[in-house]
Amino acid sequence: MTPPKHLPDTAPPGNPWAAHLALSLLLAAVWLLLRQSLALVDLLWAALLGLVVPRLVFGFIGPAARPHRPLRILRFIGVVVWDIVVSNLTVARIVLNPWSTPRPAWVPVPLDTHHPTAVTLLATVITTTPGTVSCIIDDEHWVILVHALDCDDPIAMAAQIKERYERALMEIFE
Repeated sequence: MTPPKHLPDTAPPGNPWAAHLALSLLLAAVWLLLRQSLALVDLLWAALLGLVVPRLVFGFIGPAARPHRPLRILRFIGVVVWDIVVSNLTVARIVLNPWSTPRPAWVPVPLDTHHPTAVTLLATVITTTPGTVSCIIDDEHWVILVHALDCDDPIAMAAQIKERYERALMEIFE
């Protein structure tokens, strides 16, 4: 997969140190959680990491995506969390049951969205959900290839991925 050609090599106009504010805040919060401290030195390190790391990796991650519709974002997060919980239980049942006979399958999922952040999040959600892994994103034919641990109907699974995740991501990013 070739990198998208529309991403600039430099920060967008404005303040390049705040190009990825959400990532900066996330990095700072994770640092503080890992250190389990609110000491001044840890707060300073959190601020430094939150400012410098997104700026250093900007050429790789490009400009920050500006999602729309916060309520749809929350709904999408809820759907993904629910699906992860259900998939964990399903995979546990398959793995722990000595009489289970899973039917692994390769499932091609044609993509309607070409938004790079939406496609990346779709692949991430698929891989994060137990029992499925996104293997290839073909950006010439706009298909994502998914491996499923147990799938009796690849067409229905592709339709479910498109309905539950891709459609929601398109509503958020397009």
